[in-house]
Amino acid sequence: MDATPFHAGEVAVQSRIGVAERMAEVGRRVVRDHMPEQHQRFYEQLPLMLAGSVDPAGRPWATVLVGPPGFVQAPDAWHLTFAATPIPGDPAAAGMTAGSPLGLLGIELHTRRRNRVNGELLAAGPEGLRLRVSQTVGNCPQYIQGREVQWMRDAADTRPRAVERLSQLDGDAAWLIAAADTLFVATHAGAAGADVSHRGGPAGFVMQEDERTLLVPDYSGNRMFMTLGNLQLDGRAGLLFIDFERGDLLTLTGRAEIVWDGPELAALGNAERAWRFHLEEGWWLRDALPLRWRFIDWAPQNG
Repeated sequence: MDATPFHAGEVAVQSRIGVAERMAEVGRRVVRDHMPEQHQRFYEQLPLMLAGSVDPAGRPWATVLVGPPGFVQAPDAWHLTFAATPIPGDPAAAGMTAGSPLGLLGIELHTRRRNRVNGELLAAGPEGLRLRVSQTVGNCPQYIQGREVQWMRDAADTRPRAVERLSQLDGDAAWLIAAADTLFVATHAGAAGADVSHRGGPAGFVMQEDERTLLVPDYSGNRMFMTLGNLQLDGRAGLLFIDFERGDLLTLTGRAEIVWDGPELAALGNAERAWRFHLEEGWWLRDALPLRWRFIDWAPQNG
Protein backbone atom coordinates (compact mmCIF):
# COMPACT_ATOMS: atom_id res chain seq x y z
CA MET A 1 0.00 0.00 0.00
CA ASP A 2 1.46 3.40 -1.04
CA ALA A 3 -1.05 5.51 0.92
CA THR A 4 -1.49 5.16 4.67
CA PRO A 5 -3.51 2.03 5.47
CA PHE A 6 -5.02 3.67 8.55
CA HIS A 7 -8.38 5.43 8.63
CA ALA A 8 -9.12 8.73 10.37
CA GLY A 9 -10.01 7.13 13.72
CA GLU A 10 -6.80 5.12 13.88
CA VAL A 11 -4.72 8.16 12.92
CA ALA A 12 -6.47 10.24 15.59
CA VAL A 13 -5.53 7.76 18.32
CA GLN A 14 -1.99 7.39 16.99
CA SER A 15 -1.64 11.18 16.93
CA ARG A 16 -2.84 11.48 20.52
CA ILE A 17 -0.17 8.98 21.59
CA GLY A 18 2.47 10.67 19.43
CA VAL A 19 3.19 7.80 17.06
CA ALA A 20 1.22 8.71 13.92
CA GLU A 21 4.23 9.55 11.74
CA ARG A 22 6.12 6.41 12.70
CA MET A 23 3.04 4.18 12.31
CA ALA A 24 2.33 5.58 8.83
CA GLU A 25 5.71 4.23 7.76
CA VAL A 26 5.28 0.93 9.60
CA GLY A 27 1.75 0.50 8.27
CA ARG A 28 2.84 0.81 4.66
CA ARG A 29 5.22 -2.11 5.24
CA VAL A 30 3.06 -4.52 7.23
CA VAL A 31 -0.59 -3.78 6.38
CA ARG A 32 -1.48 -5.33 3.03
CA ASP A 33 -4.46 -5.62 0.70
CA HIS A 34 -3.76 -9.32 0.17
CA MET A 35 -2.72 -12.36 2.20
CA PRO A 36 0.92 -13.46 2.17
CA GLU A 37 1.44 -17.11 1.35
CA GLN A 38 2.23 -18.00 4.97
CA HIS A 39 -1.05 -16.44 6.15
CA GLN A 40 -3.00 -18.42 3.56
CA ARG A 41 -1.49 -21.71 4.71
CA PHE A 42 -1.94 -20.76 8.38
CA TYR A 43 -5.67 -20.17 8.00
CA GLU A 44 -6.14 -23.43 6.10
CA GLN A 45 -4.95 -25.59 9.00
CA LEU A 46 -7.03 -23.96 11.73
CA PRO A 47 -10.12 -25.57 13.33
CA LEU A 48 -11.58 -22.20 14.30
CA MET A 49 -11.50 -18.54 13.31
CA LEU A 50 -12.85 -15.58 15.21
CA ALA A 51 -15.22 -13.32 13.29
CA GLY A 52 -16.64 -9.85 13.79
CA SER A 53 -19.88 -8.97 12.01
CA VAL A 54 -22.26 -6.01 12.03
CA ASP A 55 -26.01 -6.64 12.28
CA PRO A 56 -28.63 -4.58 10.37
CA ALA A 57 -28.91 -2.18 13.34
CA GLY A 58 -25.18 -1.44 13.10
CA ARG A 59 -24.27 -3.41 16.23
CA PRO A 60 -21.01 -5.38 16.18
CA TRP A 61 -20.93 -9.00 17.37
CA ALA A 62 -17.89 -11.20 17.92
CA THR A 63 -18.22 -14.93 17.27
CA VAL A 64 -16.45 -18.03 15.95
CA LEU A 65 -16.55 -20.08 12.77
CA VAL A 66 -15.70 -23.74 13.35
CA GLY A 67 -14.78 -26.70 11.18
CA PRO A 68 -12.25 -29.50 10.69
CA PRO A 69 -8.80 -28.30 9.58
CA GLY A 70 -9.19 -27.39 5.94
CA PHE A 71 -12.64 -25.86 6.34
CA VAL A 72 -10.96 -22.53 5.54
CA GLN A 73 -9.43 -22.30 2.08
CA ALA A 74 -7.45 -19.52 0.39
CA PRO A 75 -7.80 -20.10 -3.37
CA ASP A 76 -5.63 -17.04 -3.93
CA ALA A 77 -4.21 -14.07 -2.02
CA TRP A 78 -7.46 -12.08 -2.18
CA HIS A 79 -10.16 -14.58 -1.21
CA LEU A 80 -11.09 -16.90 1.66
CA THR A 81 -13.83 -19.52 1.67
CA PHE A 82 -15.38 -21.16 4.72
CA ALA A 83 -17.14 -24.53 4.63
CA ALA A 84 -19.06 -23.50 7.72
CA THR A 85 -22.13 -21.54 8.70
CA PRO A 86 -22.80 -19.41 11.80
CA ILE A 87 -23.70 -21.15 15.05
CA PRO A 88 -27.50 -21.60 15.29
CA GLY A 89 -29.01 -18.85 17.41
CA ASP A 90 -25.89 -16.67 17.20
CA PRO A 91 -26.86 -12.99 16.80
CA ALA A 92 -23.70 -12.47 14.72
CA ALA A 93 -25.37 -14.42 11.91
CA ALA A 94 -27.58 -11.44 11.08
CA GLY A 95 -24.50 -9.61 9.82
CA MET A 96 -23.16 -12.46 7.70
CA THR A 97 -24.88 -11.69 4.42
CA ALA A 98 -23.52 -11.01 0.95
CA GLY A 99 -22.17 -7.49 0.70
CA SER A 100 -21.57 -7.17 4.46
CA PRO A 101 -18.20 -6.41 6.09
CA LEU A 102 -16.55 -9.17 8.09
CA GLY A 103 -13.49 -9.05 10.31
CA LEU A 104 -11.56 -12.27 10.93
CA LEU A 105 -8.82 -13.37 13.28
CA GLY A 106 -6.93 -16.61 12.90
CA ILE A 107 -5.38 -17.55 16.22
CA GLU A 108 -3.55 -20.65 17.41
CA LEU A 109 -3.34 -20.58 21.18
CA HIS A 110 -0.67 -23.25 21.68
CA THR A 111 1.78 -21.45 19.36
CA ARG A 112 0.52 -17.94 20.16
CA ARG A 113 0.38 -17.17 16.47
CA ARG A 114 -2.33 -14.87 15.11
CA ASN A 115 -3.13 -12.95 11.93
CA ARG A 116 -6.00 -10.62 11.03
CA VAL A 117 -7.86 -10.34 7.75
CA ASN A 118 -10.79 -8.05 7.02
CA GLY A 119 -12.99 -7.82 3.96
CA GLU A 120 -16.43 -8.10 2.39
CA LEU A 121 -18.60 -11.17 2.07
CA LEU A 122 -19.20 -12.05 -1.56
CA ALA A 123 -21.48 -14.97 -0.73
CA ALA A 124 -23.18 -16.40 2.36
CA GLY A 125 -25.48 -19.40 2.40
CA PRO A 126 -25.97 -22.98 3.54
CA GLU A 127 -22.77 -24.02 1.76
CA GLY A 128 -20.68 -21.51 3.68
CA LEU A 129 -19.07 -18.10 3.21
CA ARG A 130 -16.81 -16.44 0.65
CA LEU A 131 -14.79 -13.35 1.53
CA ARG A 132 -13.00 -10.81 -0.63
CA VAL A 133 -9.96 -9.57 1.29
CA SER A 134 -9.42 -5.84 1.75
CA GLN A 135 -6.83 -5.65 4.55
CA THR A 136 -4.49 -8.10 6.27
CA VAL A 137 -1.88 -7.78 9.00
CA GLY A 138 0.13 -10.10 11.20
CA ASN A 139 -0.20 -9.65 14.97
CA CYS A 140 2.35 -10.23 17.71
CA PRO A 141 1.96 -13.08 20.27
CA GLN A 142 1.63 -10.80 23.31
CA TYR A 143 -0.93 -11.61 26.03
CA ILE A 144 -2.01 -14.91 24.45
CA GLN A 145 -2.34 -17.69 27.04
CA GLY A 146 -1.06 -21.07 25.86
CA ARG A 147 -3.83 -23.66 25.38
CA GLU A 148 -4.04 -26.98 23.55
CA VAL A 149 -7.20 -27.76 21.61
CA GLN A 150 -9.06 -31.05 21.28
CA TRP A 151 -12.28 -32.18 19.61
CA MET A 152 -15.16 -33.36 21.77
CA ARG A 153 -17.65 -34.19 19.01
CA ASP A 154 -18.20 -33.85 15.27
CA ALA A 155 -17.01 -30.49 13.94
CA ALA A 156 -20.36 -29.83 12.27
CA ASP A 157 -22.22 -30.07 15.57
CA THR A 158 -22.28 -26.44 16.66
CA ARG A 159 -25.88 -26.49 17.84
CA PRO A 160 -25.98 -24.89 21.30
CA ARG A 161 -27.51 -27.07 24.01
CA ALA A 162 -29.30 -23.91 25.19
CA VAL A 163 -29.65 -20.33 23.95
CA GLU A 164 -30.37 -17.75 26.64
CA ARG A 165 -30.81 -14.00 26.38
CA LEU A 166 -29.52 -11.80 29.17
CA SER A 167 -29.89 -8.13 29.99
CA GLN A 168 -27.35 -7.86 32.79
CA LEU A 169 -24.04 -9.41 33.77
CA ASP A 170 -24.81 -11.46 36.85
CA GLY A 171 -24.71 -15.13 37.82
CA ASP A 172 -22.77 -17.27 35.35
CA ALA A 173 -21.90 -14.26 33.20
CA ALA A 174 -20.28 -12.41 36.10
CA TRP A 175 -18.42 -15.58 37.10
CA LEU A 176 -17.03 -16.16 33.59
CA ILE A 177 -15.92 -12.54 33.22
CA ALA A 178 -14.27 -12.53 36.65
CA ALA A 179 -12.26 -15.65 35.74
CA ALA A 180 -11.49 -14.69 32.13
CA ASP A 181 -7.95 -14.23 30.86
CA THR A 182 -9.04 -13.81 27.23
CA LEU A 183 -11.73 -11.97 25.31
CA PHE A 184 -12.38 -11.01 21.71
CA VAL A 185 -13.77 -7.65 20.61
CA ALA A 186 -15.54 -6.75 17.38
CA THR A 187 -15.76 -3.15 16.16
CA HIS A 188 -16.45 -1.35 12.91
CA ALA A 189 -15.97 2.04 11.32
CA GLY A 190 -18.46 2.43 8.52
CA ALA A 191 -16.81 2.23 5.11
CA ALA A 192 -13.56 1.14 6.77
CA GLY A 193 -15.19 -2.21 7.50
CA ALA A 194 -15.38 -4.58 10.46
CA ASP A 195 -12.65 -5.95 12.69
CA VAL A 196 -12.19 -8.50 15.45
CA SER A 197 -9.30 -8.49 17.89
CA HIS A 198 -7.89 -10.50 20.81
CA ARG A 199 -7.40 -9.11 24.31
CA GLY A 200 -5.67 -11.03 27.07
CA GLY A 201 -4.27 -10.58 30.55
CA PRO A 202 -4.09 -12.23 33.96
CA ALA A 203 -7.27 -13.95 35.15
CA GLY A 204 -9.72 -11.25 36.17
CA PHE A 205 -8.08 -8.56 34.04
CA VAL A 206 -11.52 -7.28 33.01
CA MET A 207 -13.10 -5.26 35.83
CA GLN A 208 -16.86 -5.40 36.26
CA GLU A 209 -18.07 -2.04 37.55
CA ASP A 210 -21.77 -2.88 37.80
CA GLU A 211 -24.31 -5.30 36.34
CA ARG A 212 -24.07 -3.71 32.88
CA THR A 213 -20.62 -2.12 32.75
CA LEU A 214 -17.12 -3.51 32.18
CA LEU A 215 -13.74 -1.78 32.23
CA VAL A 216 -11.21 -3.38 29.88
CA PRO A 217 -7.49 -2.50 30.19
CA ASP A 218 -5.54 -1.55 27.09
CA TYR A 219 -1.95 -2.71 27.38
CA SER A 220 1.05 -1.77 25.26
CA GLY A 221 0.70 -3.32 21.80
CA ASN A 222 1.56 -2.77 18.16
CA ARG A 223 0.43 0.90 18.17
CA MET A 224 -1.86 0.41 15.17
CA PHE A 225 -4.92 1.00 17.39
CA MET A 226 -7.36 -0.69 15.04
CA THR A 227 -9.90 -1.36 17.81
CA LEU A 228 -9.57 2.02 19.50
CA GLY A 229 -9.53 3.74 16.13
CA ASN A 230 -12.85 2.14 15.24
CA LEU A 231 -14.28 3.23 18.59
CA GLN A 232 -13.25 6.79 17.77
CA LEU A 233 -15.53 6.70 14.72
CA ASP A 234 -18.32 4.42 15.96
CA GLY A 235 -18.56 3.84 19.68
CA ARG A 236 -20.07 0.38 19.52
CA ALA A 237 -18.43 -2.93 20.33
CA GLY A 238 -19.19 -6.63 20.55
CA LEU A 239 -17.47 -8.79 23.16
CA LEU A 240 -17.02 -12.55 23.18
CA PHE A 241 -15.98 -14.58 26.23
CA ILE A 242 -15.28 -18.28 25.64
CA ASP A 243 -15.55 -20.88 28.39
CA PHE A 244 -12.64 -22.99 27.19
CA GLU A 245 -13.53 -25.92 29.46
CA ARG A 246 -17.27 -26.13 28.70
CA GLY A 247 -17.54 -24.81 25.15
CA ASP A 248 -19.95 -22.04 26.15
CA LEU A 249 -19.99 -18.66 24.39
CA LEU A 250 -21.01 -15.44 26.11
CA THR A 251 -21.60 -12.83 23.40
CA LEU A 252 -22.38 -9.19 24.21
CA THR A 253 -22.98 -5.99 22.28
CA GLY A 254 -23.16 -2.42 23.48
CA ARG A 255 -21.52 0.98 23.64
CA ALA A 256 -17.88 1.66 24.45
CA GLU A 257 -15.80 4.72 25.21
CA ILE A 258 -12.06 5.12 25.61
CA VAL A 259 -10.76 6.00 29.09
CA TRP A 260 -7.55 7.92 28.49
CA ASP A 261 -6.65 8.63 32.11
CA GLY A 262 -8.12 8.88 35.58
CA PRO A 263 -8.06 7.06 38.92
CA GLU A 264 -9.68 3.89 37.53
CA LEU A 265 -6.52 3.10 35.57
CA ALA A 266 -4.60 2.63 38.81
CA ALA A 267 -6.58 -0.53 39.51
CA LEU A 268 -5.70 -2.03 36.11
CA GLY A 269 -2.03 -2.78 36.67
CA ASN A 270 0.20 -1.68 33.81
CA ALA A 271 -2.60 -0.63 31.46
CA GLU A 272 -1.78 2.44 29.38
CA ARG A 273 -5.45 3.30 28.97
CA ALA A 274 -8.79 1.43 29.03
CA TRP A 275 -12.19 1.31 27.46
CA ARG A 276 -15.52 1.11 29.22
CA PHE A 277 -18.20 -1.18 27.80
CA HIS A 278 -21.92 -0.65 28.48
CA LEU A 279 -24.06 -3.71 27.79
CA GLU A 280 -27.12 -3.37 25.57
CA GLU A 281 -27.82 -7.02 24.75
CA GLY A 282 -26.22 -10.37 25.49
CA TRP A 283 -26.64 -14.06 24.78
CA TRP A 284 -25.41 -17.35 26.19
CA LEU A 285 -24.77 -20.09 23.62
CA ARG A 286 -24.32 -23.09 25.90
CA ASP A 287 -22.01 -25.91 24.79
CA ALA A 288 -21.98 -24.50 21.26
CA LEU A 289 -18.37 -25.41 20.53
CA PRO A 290 -17.35 -28.98 19.66
CA LEU A 291 -13.86 -28.01 20.90
CA ARG A 292 -12.27 -27.75 24.33
CA TRP A 293 -8.92 -26.29 25.40
CA ARG A 294 -6.41 -27.39 28.04
CA PHE A 295 -4.47 -24.60 29.72
CA ILE A 296 -0.69 -24.86 29.22
CA ASP A 297 0.92 -21.63 30.45
CA TRP A 298 0.52 -17.92 30.90
CA ALA A 299 1.69 -15.35 28.40
CA PRO A 300 5.08 -13.98 29.55
CA GLN A 301 3.62 -10.46 29.68
CA ASN A 302 1.40 -11.52 32.60
CA GLY A 303 4.39 -12.20 34.83
